[in-house]
Amino acid sequence: MRRYLPSRRPVSEVFEPYGPLDTLKPIDQDVWIVDGPEIRFNYFGLSLPFPTRMTVIRLPDRGLWIHSPIALSEALAHRIVEAGEVSSLVAPNTLHYWWVADWKSKFPDAKVFAVPGLEERAKRYVPVDEALRDSPPQNWAGLIDQILVRGDVLTEAVFFHRNSRSLVLTDLIENFEPRRIRKPAYRLFLRLFGVTDPDGKAPFDMQLTFWRHRKALRAAVEQMLAWNPERIIIAHGRIYERDGTPELRRAFRWVL
Repeated sequence: MRRYLPSRRPVSEVFEPYGPLDTLKPIDQDVWIVDGPEIRFNYFGLSLPFPTRMTVIRLPDRGLWIHSPIALSEALAHRIVEAGEVSSLVAPNTLHYWWVADWKSKFPDAKVFAVPGLEERAKRYVPVDEALRDSPPQNWAGLIDQILVRGDVLTEAVFFHRNSRSLVLTDLIENFEPRRIRKPAYRLFLRLFGVTDPDGKAPFDMQLTFWRHRKALRAAVEQMLAWNPERIIIAHGRIYERDGTPELRRAFRWVL
């Protein structure tokens, strides 16, 4: 299965980036995405490229909620400080956590939230302050709803920002645009795994890891549908800027 561990080797440019990188791109009022550099992960001995993206939400107290922090550059840190004060760093699943420690070092007053079990499974130290649950902590209660999705390999926290009606996912939907994949062989590889636009979804190998948990997953998806999101923000590939609820139903048809 997947072992998401960034490679130390130089990164090849397999994807056309969602530039400019390390820049806050507004999605809605007080909601941004930030696209980062391409990295590589280990998968059954293969070193596979992936683009990176994080989500930033500014809370009413100007605290910044940062989901799936990407590699931290000085330029990005400067832009983040201009937007607000980093208060919450979120490691949203058992695969997306690598740069949390770097952000914590830069912003020591921020509190780190992570899915249960991450500290034991992580390949790098993660300074967790509080485990994520099925209900939000006091830090963002009433502003961002959340539920946990548990599988044999992946545990992911799913978030819904009420004001912008934005559902924030990490790996439960991947939606790579074929036109942005520069290598034909890799384009075919991602098509075979079922994660290319316009029919992005959880990769087929990941779907199998939820087989024993499909009843709980179905209930989680039904909760996501009940939130009636307008958009879906994801970590890999094209986000869904409109028609979020029907796109969600389409992407999870394998479990509904």
